[in-house]
Formats: sequence, structure tokens, C-alpha cells
Amino acid sequence: MKLEKLRDQVRKKLENDSAHDFEHIMRVLKNATMIARKEKADIRIITAAALLHDITTYPKSDPRSKNASLESAEESRKILKKYDFTQDEMNVIADAIRDHSFSRGIVPNTLEGKILQDADRLDALGAIGIARTFAVGGAENRPFYNKVDPFCKKRSPDDHAWTLDHFYKKLLLLEKTMNTKTGKLEARKRIKIMKKFLDELKKEI
Repeated sequence: MKLEKLRDQVRKKLENDSAHDFEHIMRVLKNATMIARKEKADIRIITAAALLHDITTYPKSDPRSKNASLESAEESRKILKKYDFTQDEMNVIADAIRDHSFSRGIVPNTLEGKILQDADRLDALGAIGIARTFAVGGAENRPFYNKVDPFCKKRSPDDHAWTLDHFYKKLLLLEKTMNTKTGKLEARKRIKIMKKFLDELKKEI
């Protein structure tokens, strides 16, 4: 019941950001719960961390976005005081949130932190990852692709200029960054979907 109240609180606080809306939170929670069960982690801790991991967000182009995970971690501590978590549990949750972000470039210390990071990265992959990538590209007014070299055959990817470059700059590389066996297996499946999409796109443009 307490965690349901936390979920409702998060829903009310989040703005309608196409990349980090409440549905993103729920998908990350689904991923995290699936991994946690297989990796035998604390579901309660994982649930709280997943619900709060993007409690503070900014658009991708906003310079403040690089500090969003730090701000979310601090905000999570304030929110969790209302719930039945020990100080040690709050530390684990806040640390997981702080370190989950790709831009931080950190491997979390705890199993719960590793799982949250994997769960968040999984939502950047597969069919939903494709949808999110183009949603963000549209919000940032970026062209779909570089018409001279759409698939980065002879140039370095620049995902600030073209949306499709994000696949080559980051997304197709995420499998190697996964922390858990369960996360790696799921990432592999989802990247296959993305590669198939790219193969189809090559035929069409």
C-alpha cells in the first residue's frame, strides 16, 4: 500500500516528457522487477528506486540534464522520509538513482543499483527504444538522418545533428554496458529488433 502511494505521488509530479514520462517509469519498473526476481534482489528497494529514478528531469538539450540523476537522488531522500524505509535502505535507493544515468559513466556498487541501470537502459532498446529515439528527435527538431551517409559508414555519428545517428553513437553499444546476466540477455534480444529495423530502413531510403 505504501508503494502504491509512492507511485501515485510520482505520477502527479512528472511532466509530460515524451522520453521520461510516467509510462517510462512504469516500463523501467517492469524491467527492474523482472531482473530483480531472476537475480534475487530486494524487490521493495528496486520498486522505490525505479519509481523515483527520474523524479527530476530536463529536456535532452538542456545543460541541466547531465545533473538530473544527482537531483533525483537528493529529491528521493526527501520523498522517502514519508515511507517506511530505514536510513540504510534510503542510501541504497538514492545511490542507485544517482549512478543509473548513462551520462554519469559509473557502474553502481550495489546489485540494486546495477539492476536499475540495466532496467533503464533496456527502455532505450527494442521497439520502444526506436519509438523513444524518434520522439526525442522530433521534440528537438532534428532531421531523421544525414542524407549523404545515413548509416554512418564513413563518418562519426553525431546524434545532436541527426536522430538516426543515436543508434550508432549509443544504442547499439548498450549491450556491452549491461551489468547483469538477465539484463544482457534481454538487451541482446532488443538490439536484434533494432538491427532489423535498420536493415528495413536501408531498403527504403
